[in-house]
Amino acid sequence: MNKTRAWIALMTAIVMLSACGQPDFTYVRDREGTTYFKVPSSFSQLNAYPIELSLSGDHPNSEAARLRRERVWSTAFDQSAQPSVAHLLSSTDPFIYATVHKLTDEQRDGMSLDQLRDFILPVTAQIRAMYLSKATEAGRQPLFNRFESISDQILQLDRGARGVRVRFNYQIGGDVQTFDHTAILDERGATVSVMLIGCQAICFRARAAEFDKIEQTFKLLRLPG
Repeated sequence: MNKTRAWIALMTAIVMLSACGQPDFTYVRDREGTTYFKVPSSFSQLNAYPIELSLSGDHPNSEAARLRRERVWSTAFDQSAQPSVAHLLSSTDPFIYATVHKLTDEQRDGMSLDQLRDFILPVTAQIRAMYLSKATEAGRQPLFNRFESISDQILQLDRGARGVRVRFNYQIGGDVQTFDHTAILDERGATVSVMLIGCQAICFRARAAEFDKIEQTFKLLRLPG
């Protein structure tokens, strides 16, 4: 009996140690250490550089791409069994993209709440119209169709930082994809920090509370100095 109890105690200790060795979250900071969030450890972290090239249209060997690498930090997380940056815009599983941009003087002078809304994808009516017009002029079918606004919130944050959180649908191919976009302009107007969470609409409705918890960890950090 004593041997049995000892064996049970040993196995319990092993299980507890194993659990302790597997953190529940991945804790993330940007390159400068000023933007913070955490993601459940069930997500796989990816190199987001291909996303940067896709969003900017820059050639990887161009001067524009080099300058972008200096001013932009980004990362991505995918909960798919086969993680891929291609899931940013269409996936049955949740995908998270986060980026921090150091703004140029010109960008700082013109940054508005609408520009925060449109920082990654076309959200406002004006930018959506421009996107459709450019697609038509180029003779191609638009990737994003049938925009639906779900919510739009203005964020008033500590020390004068401000931002927006918008949730919206786009039909992409044969599926409807839901996106939750949070963009924060720091109090100096020097950086924009963005988190974009997306998955198919059915997935998003079922797991919206989980995504809210992830989004609520997305914060600016105040460093000494």
